[in-house]
Amino acid sequence: MDNTRHRFTSVVMGLGAVALLAGCSSTPTTPMYHATGLSTEEASIPFARMDNSIYDWQADGQDGLWVQDIHRDWFYAKLLGPCYGLDWAVGIGFQPRGNQLDKFSSITVVRERSICQFTSFVRSDPPPSSSKKKKASGTAEESPATPPDTK
Repeated sequence: MDNTRHRFTSVVMGLGAVALLAGCSSTPTTPMYHATGLSTEEASIPFARMDNSIYDWQADGQDGLWVQDIHRDWFYAKLLGPCYGLDWAVGIGFQPRGNQLDKFSSITVVRERSICQFTSFVRSDPPPSSSKKKKASGTAEESPATPPDTK
């Protein structure tokens, strides 16, 4: 009787382990990025130092940022979690892994003293212009129909 129970428990545990491993190894059927213009292949910027390889950057709220290299190619860095202060930061510090900026790198928001880890770093289209962002969010300021009185 005890032997039967032991076999049943072993079979159930084995099936559970197989199901767990199958769930971990499956690839998602939906694309990783929902925004247009992002590659799914990881990229890097070699010799990543602000003075000679990174030309510009632009925050994507607190969730990520676009980085432009000296060749004027754009990349998008998705962050591990919200990066406090990134959306209004004037300056950031790049912390490359070794000598290249890639998905294992991070940034420091200097004023807030927060360190934000990348989870991915891929090629991207340029960031949307501020006028496109305003139109997309519905906060575009409309000009008044009549000019204000200046009397």
